[in-house]
Amino acid sequence: MSDFQSTIKETAGLIETALDEFLPSREGPLGRVADAMRWGALDGGKRLRPFLVIAAADMFDCPRARSIRVGCAVEMIHCYSLIHDDLPAMDDSDLRRGRPSVHKKFDDATAILAGDALLTQAFEVLAEEATHPSGAVRCRLALELARAAGKDGMVGGQMIDIYAEQKDFDLAGIEELQRLKTGALIRFGAVGGGVVGEGTDDEIAALTAYAEDLGLAFQIVDDILDATQDAETLGKPAGQDAEMDKATFIKLLGMDGAKSKAADLVDSCKAHLDRFGVRAAPLKGAADFVFQRKS
Repeated sequence: MSDFQSTIKETAGLIETALDEFLPSREGPLGRVADAMRWGALDGGKRLRPFLVIAAADMFDCPRARSIRVGCAVEMIHCYSLIHDDLPAMDDSDLRRGRPSVHKKFDDATAILAGDALLTQAFEVLAEEATHPSGAVRCRLALELARAAGKDGMVGGQMIDIYAEQKDFDLAGIEELQRLKTGALIRFGAVGGGVVGEGTDDEIAALTAYAEDLGLAFQIVDDILDATQDAETLGKPAGQDAEMDKATFIKLLGMDGAKSKAADLVDSCKAHLDRFGVRAAPLKGAADFVFQRKS
């Protein structure tokens, strides 16, 4: 196992432990939605977005207790989005992370409520003083995450994605779609780490540029994996993009063109971090990881 793989695995463990504490089991009528939240948020994924928060915050010597909370907040948003994406009205996916999606394990209504609850709890976590003693920092974190998750970010991207099934998009259109749908939360990961770490405006701008390119590379690789891997490897249905005739980078650029563009983006995003020197090694490692991942 490489140094980076060990690092991201360690970070995922920290996030898993914290999420388990944030999302305890409940008795009585609330127990079902609590169980659904736990099913959708625990035991899953590489926790890339929280990793970006923690790695960026580490560059500014931010206490891990703070950056872990910010990482949990963005992961709650990410997990809520997956729960809702899997619903019959959206992507209609029965499998997520190698096991039944929340609406299959429970039911559609419970899945909707579990997603709603994760969404709102993310902002509860950011608003609490334990996240940062400065109210101004907490407000900026909440503002950045709201923008990343809402109509001008992830939700807007999802709407464009639904519309894209009925329309031919050019490359600029697909890049805009993915900058919102996938890239917005990845961008928050790096930016959120800079904010909680109290980086300068110039430093946060560099992290923003890094994450913009990283998010686009991530989605291109996602398109490649959907076209080349099976459901067992991915832990979710494969080949859905082609089946639903979705607008993808492969559809426009071809497989070789998509791989070449992803490689160029990875080089570009790492270059944005040169100002940070060796402190940026984990974030540069994340770029290589995104390009090389198999699921």
